[in-house]
Amino acid sequence: MMVIRPVERDDLAQLMALAGKTGGGLTSLPADSETLKARIERAIATWQDALPRAEQGYVFVLADSADNRAVGICAIEVAVGLQDPWYNFRVGTQVHASKELNVYASLPTLSLSNDHTGSSELCTLFLDPDYRDGKNGHLLSKSRFLFMANFRERFTQHVVAEMRGVSDENGHSPFWDSVGSHFFSMAFRQADFLSGTGQKAFIAELMPKHPLYIHYLSEAAQKVIGEVHPKTVPARAVLEAEGFRYQNYVDIFDGGPTLECEIDRIRAIRKSRVLQAVAGEADAHWPLCLVANCDYHRFRVTLLPVDMASGDVRMNESQRAALCCEYGDALRVVTLCREEKQA
Repeated sequence: MMVIRPVERDDLAQLMALAGKTGGGLTSLPADSETLKARIERAIATWQDALPRAEQGYVFVLADSADNRAVGICAIEVAVGLQDPWYNFRVGTQVHASKELNVYASLPTLSLSNDHTGSSELCTLFLDPDYRDGKNGHLLSKSRFLFMANFRERFTQHVVAEMRGVSDENGHSPFWDSVGSHFFSMAFRQADFLSGTGQKAFIAELMPKHPLYIHYLSEAAQKVIGEVHPKTVPARAVLEAEGFRYQNYVDIFDGGPTLECEIDRIRAIRKSRVLQAVAGEADAHWPLCLVANCDYHRFRVTLLPVDMASGDVRMNESQRAALCCEYGDALRVVTLCREEKQA
């Protein structure tokens, strides 16, 4: 039975193994033991209310309840940019006009931005390729929304998610080649690694403060602005089904889109309901639902068939144990989107 749970110190070796499978481009999951260890410790300190809001971040793993081995990871940053600047490019327009010459030109530009400072961020989504079957990807991504719904006061009104941009199997990024390489004088993988390990001062020091004209970029770079890596297409679709939209902000390294949504407009948050856990066996024909307990420190999420109209969640003893709840406890429940149920 696949279950979402808070990250633990013993997960470090498994997270290192996952980081080695990303192929690069996932800056928040670098293959660096010290960085991942610090990330785990920060998440634990967050759950213990031992950090200020600017430093808080939650990390969850997807594990098989049979052996507790982590095969996927997802995370939430409570409020980005309050401690270290959070950069992206805003895709905008600059107009050049002359009445005397009867010339009017509207040119797309990239401008360095901190507009999402203070937003909550969905990040670090990665699932072991061997487990990308069934609904594991949906469980991993959407579980965060039930945590946010349960503990709404811990998050901000605006939620963002940076999507991995286009790069090839060798880590070559056309956007980087046309933009970042000219300012940083280093390989894409090196800049990506430095950013992922928290060494971000170089971004502010070296990135241009003036707008960049998109028409000056290579054709290959222009084509990938706002586009995602082929392996990230499903993750983008999951978020867009929840109400997230691309609003013309892209990553400064690979040009991948930033998706955003107001927290109370996220479908899984808006439509989730609190039901009661009861002993019994679910009918396999009932809609498949995300089911979460309401325990902050022992948070768990799994997928179960639920008859939402009944007001309760029927589960057997092994399912109850996996969810770390007791019969009679409150559970937060939401159905999957229609297109996912039919997939």
